[in-house]
Amino acid sequence: MHVSYQGLPMRPITDEEWPAFCRMLVHAFHEDAHQDVTDTERKIFEPERSLAIFDDDQVVATTGGFSRELSVPGATLPAAHVSLVAVLGTHRRRGLLTRMMHRQLRDLREIGREPVAVLWASEEPIYGRYGYGAASQQVNIQAATREVRVSPGDGTGRLRLTSPGEAVKDLAQVYESVWRHRPGFSSRQDPWWEYRLTDIERHRNGATERRCLVYETAGGVVGYALWRSRAQWDESGPNAEVTVEELVCPDPVGYAELWRFLFEIDLTRKLSARFLAVDEPLFSLVDAPRRLNRQLSNALFLRIVDVPAALAARRYAAPVDLVLDVTDDLLPENTGRWRLTGDASGARCEATGAPADISLGVRELGAVYLGGTSLGGLAAAGLVDGRPEAVVAASTGFGWPVAPLAPEVF
Repeated sequence: MHVSYQGLPMRPITDEEWPAFCRMLVHAFHEDAHQDVTDTERKIFEPERSLAIFDDDQVVATTGGFSRELSVPGATLPAAHVSLVAVLGTHRRRGLLTRMMHRQLRDLREIGREPVAVLWASEEPIYGRYGYGAASQQVNIQAATREVRVSPGDGTGRLRLTSPGEAVKDLAQVYESVWRHRPGFSSRQDPWWEYRLTDIERHRNGATERRCLVYETAGGVVGYALWRSRAQWDESGPNAEVTVEELVCPDPVGYAELWRFLFEIDLTRKLSARFLAVDEPLFSLVDAPRRLNRQLSNALFLRIVDVPAALAARRYAAPVDLVLDVTDDLLPENTGRWRLTGDASGARCEATGAPADISLGVRELGAVYLGGTSLGGLAAAGLVDGRPEAVVAASTGFGWPVAPLAPEVF
């Protein structure tokens, strides 16, 4: 017998309800509740942005959001960073997730502060139902280091090993210098740096504590890498693995030198890394790119909350003057025809009654928004309809010189 749960109350939680909220989340994600983890999570948690559904006094479904800026092509804008989404196993397939996602989107639209929302999808098929499009991809590598060589840099800088805690100000300065220039990066204020660098031993899976390597010139630190290693030995000798967690360096020489060091650490034979861009410069610096064993996966999913505000906020790689016929079943304010005019210097988007050049759903619009998904590719898949010349113009305009990258799961 199916019990209806549609009448269960849904609201933001209070500070006192945080432990119950956490217990629900760790259960849903197959983890155990530990005080050090919940204390770390609480430092970035925004209770006013949470939603929970209660069955009596038990939390049975959750979602939340973080207030951060998002880098988009040519600009930055406030974006809801959606997270903490789960439904208790006893209450699945009763429409609770749909209730929460609809309410969250409606709240975002009515508040009007954030034209887009982004999330990481643990179950990819789910979020397209709510208008989220797969907007960026990431590359993971698993390299045999003795079979790969990185072209050496040729500069006057030097590498220095330190601890993340000692270098946090330098790391933040480097990150601040680059995040606005790569779509998909998010702002990272002090609480987020503390969260990013928290290193709980139980989560290391047998690896060392987090290490930090910086590249510095006469002007100071201009790049860094966060990494760990895991000692291993076999019949042939040392077989340790380096795991790269984050590498940020806008200086090409420093970038190459950081990677070269990581590939050549004594006693190591393997290197793994996640959160690399599909156009990562590393792929052009190594002598055997196939030996990196690259694996592609989806990363950020993006949802347009306010079509004209979102389209006017970003910049365009080539001039566009198009009428987009957008369909949005959940936020009907987005449904209609919008004239988009823009280029690399600015953009406008206004309602119009003119004939459409391109017709697409809000999910497809979210997928192309960061420049990482080809509008022409979606048209070839039958997901976008339009005049061929308009599709070409839109696909070019919505592109961007660098691929989007989200360097962390939030």
